Amino acid sequence: MRFLYLFLFLCISYTTFSQEAHRRWRKMNQIRNDKFDLILPEAMRENNIDMWIIMNREGSFDPLYPDLGEGYVGSTGYYIFTDSGEGRIERAALGISGYLLEEGGAYDYFGSEPELKKYVEERDPKRIGLNYSKNIGGADGLTYSGYLELSELLGAKYTERFVSAEKLVSDFRSRRVASEIAAYGEACELSYTIAERALSNEVITPGVTTLEDVAWWMKEQQHKHNLGSSFGMPSVYVTGIRGIIATSSDRIIQRGDVLNIDWGVGLMNMYTDMKRMAYVLDEGETQAPESIQKAFDLAVEVRTIIKQTIKPGVTAKEAETAIYEALTKAGFNKMKGFNQFTEEDKTDVIIGCHSVGNWGHGVGPSIAFFNPKRLNYELKPSNLLSIELFAYTKLPEWGGKKLRVALEDDAILTERGVEWIYPINPRLQLIK
Repeated sequence: MRFLYLFLFLCISYTTFSQEAHRRWRKMNQIRNDKFDLILPEAMRENNIDMWIIMNREGSFDPLYPDLGEGYVGSTGYYIFTDSGEGRIERAALGISGYLLEEGGAYDYFGSEPELKKYVEERDPKRIGLNYSKNIGGADGLTYSGYLELSELLGAKYTERFVSAEKLVSDFRSRRVASEIAAYGEACELSYTIAERALSNEVITPGVTTLEDVAWWMKEQQHKHNLGSSFGMPSVYVTGIRGIIATSSDRIIQRGDVLNIDWGVGLMNMYTDMKRMAYVLDEGETQAPESIQKAFDLAVEVRTIIKQTIKPGVTAKEAETAIYEALTKAGFNKMKGFNQFTEEDKTDVIIGCHSVGNWGHGVGPSIAFFNPKRLNYELKPSNLLSIELFAYTKLPEWGGKKLRVALEDDAILTERGVEWIYPINPRLQLIK
């Protein structure tokens, strides 16, 4: 009888898993078809690219491989998109095949690798976009040997028409369709729920639990839900007088600690990036010290100002300038660089509201000092942004040294401005 129960359990588990895998695959197909229909035409035309060729080799896939449908590549294969000026973008896969790709319904033609030259000559594109980029890793999938091979195959006539698809990749990936936002919302729900559970007594026992215990618990939750990540080990860290004391290490969590989590999950080719913060109550405490709570509240005020200031239709740089002007007017101090806080009584602030979506750090317009190229890109409705900030406020019990409060949650930009996708971090969590 025990063997029968085990057999039935395995059958039910397998069925559930296969249904979930099929559900995710269907959603990704919908996203792909929607983006090919709605986003790709405008992205190619705005960047004046007639044909976009994405080369893939077995064991060396382009970063856009999941976006474009994956598939089996025996040696070398190409996704090719051609703008004939007739509305719809023609889509072909040469040397890439398989059930997942062919049943997805996104491609018009499947052919073999040797067809490439004839295929290009028949369409005679004036500008051919290739995925090479100095500034955006997600747009830099073409290897040097791949570039040489394409040049040899297509000849001098078409090699002279090669251009970087850097901006095309950014636009295609960072402009979102409704089905994509739905999938992203699902990823976000899992991400913040796991993070908030991690910073609780469900997982943490002061004086016993280590930082890496918490990080491994989070990794196990990823495994349980079949989630990926673009960040590796979750960053679970303690912030003290001298900054970050320890991260995801064997350091035991103590009463009086200020804990932070910085992490994200991957689901259906969508990746989150968010933070949570907690205080470990000391003996006899029922709430966080007033100074720590005040520092957190000031960071929330900064977040509110950022949210109210960002609007579409301007460059990320223009948005950054407007944000710092609003923060300065509200009494905050703009830091000269990351972690370069002052001795002033004001709260020092630096922002890093970066693109997010198909990677924890996305490829779209970015209001962040660490993405200087994409500060010049225009913010568009449907862009996903991680609203990230670092606010440094003095604590009397730290001898006037400043506590860094880091807040980060993911949002979508609409014509109305920034809109949250899920319940953002509302409070400093307390661990008893």
